[in-house]
Amino acid sequence: MAEIIDTRTDPEAALSRAEEVLSEGRPVAIPTETVYGLAADATNPDAISHIYEMKGRPRFNPLICHVSDVAMAEEHVAFDPLSRRLAEAFWPGPLTLILPLKTTSKVHPLASAGLDTLGVRMPDGFSRKVIARFGRPLAAPSANTSGKISPTTAAHVEADLGEKLLLILDDGPSQIGLESTILKVEGDAIRLLRPGGLDVADVERLTGTTVERPSTAGATIEAPGMLASHYAPGASVRLNATSVVGGEALIRFGGMTINGEENAAVVLDLSPSGNLREAAAHLFDYMKRADASGAATIAFGPIPKEGLGEAILDRIERAAAPRDGGLV
Repeated sequence: MAEIIDTRTDPEAALSRAEEVLSEGRPVAIPTETVYGLAADATNPDAISHIYEMKGRPRFNPLICHVSDVAMAEEHVAFDPLSRRLAEAFWPGPLTLILPLKTTSKVHPLASAGLDTLGVRMPDGFSRKVIARFGRPLAAPSANTSGKISPTTAAHVEADLGEKLLLILDDGPSQIGLESTILKVEGDAIRLLRPGGLDVADVERLTGTTVERPSTAGATIEAPGMLASHYAPGASVRLNATSVVGGEALIRFGGMTINGEENAAVVLDLSPSGNLREAAAHLFDYMKRADASGAATIAFGPIPKEGLGEAILDRIERAAAPRDGGLV
């Protein structure tokens, strides 16, 4: 089983041990403000291969590279003026930018899935200290088996990947609980490749530009999280439930009572007060709890598609998508 170090009680031991394991070309589970990540040296093909193997992740699905500062990002990608403005406004934070790779970048093609672009993010919190200590970008998808529910605690990581990992850094529950928002600037346009922890409305207010939404999920893979079926529990998932069949698990929102919920295997409310930020932070943890109830189906009550509700619904819709067994 993995060694677990609490970053809050022994931060120096956590940094030192993480640097050691990463230098050996092995992944480390690190805490970020979005979800826990499975981090490895983005310049080392063997280290990146370990990520794909541990997750069972398709190798055509690119990885986000995490940096400690803009200077580190600039060693590997080229910023256009609008992307730089977004980085200055929202980094560190839950924003990933898809940017052209520089020919001088030492990020290995395995991390970019052979694309000529790279997803780059500057995370907030302890993970940024890990990257700064290591001195190179870390490729870091969510620390879970590919296609399954993303982890928001060290315990989630241990339950899923603990037997495969050498080290898990525990910094408590993720503050945001949803993966980063992924944007790609094309000329004067901004395209949303994945909604996430940064509200797109904040981007539109900053830039005065309407962000273009994708028309379909899982088409051309330009960034992580674009597969149509993803974030899936063992149970099947249905959306916008107005009633509950006996034995189903129910996840609702805003204190809304759902017909038949007294017969549910478990009833969880993402935010009784209707706070979408609180709901985002609870989503993956509650999906895991509902799945652990033994229910064959998880029913989600209605959730408004506004603000962070857009990202929450994106995750639920992908969890509910048909699973072909080959891509997730």
